[in-house]
Amino acid sequence: METEMPKQTPKQKVSAFFKATLPYIIIVIVVALIRSFIITPVQVEGMSMYSTLNDKEILLLKKYDKSYKRFDIVVFNYNGTKLIKRVIGLPGEHVSYKNNKLYVNGKYISEEFLKDHQTTLNFDLSDLGYDEIPKGHYFVMGDNRTNSTDSRIIGLVPEKSIEGTTSFAIFPFDKFGNFN
Repeated sequence: METEMPKQTPKQKVSAFFKATLPYIIIVIVVALIRSFIITPVQVEGMSMYSTLNDKEILLLKKYDKSYKRFDIVVFNYNGTKLIKRVIGLPGEHVSYKNNKLYVNGKYISEEFLKDHQTTLNFDLSDLGYDEIPKGHYFVMGDNRTNSTDSRIIGLVPEKSIEGTTSFAIFPFDKFGNFN
């Protein structure tokens, strides 16, 4: 003899459905929040950061990191495009390049990350019309100095345009890990 299952009321059906789907809803919300405010993937487009980064590499962008230091690699919005560059000059500083060497406030700063004998043409912040980088702005450059649309061309980057920093590659797998 079969026992008949009691019929569920519409309210019980809704409750059972909600209990079954609640964990999935929570997971989707948590993932959306993490991606919006904490960490998200970003893809390198082009060769402006060669030889540190290559075209099509996928990196993790730390959106929560808002304390930008010299030589950090940042992602920022420029004319609807995400660009990836290295912070060279900070607010309050004067940046110049003479004979392929970086000078900040007249003091030589070594750029150990530059490989393949990259050449940086002479440049002075005054070429952009500034004596020093204003508060809330940064001077950024690509590591591939002869093939980079950076502050020398687009001007200083407003802090509000910077989405965060990156120092961790997730693809291709042979580059997995920290690259700074």
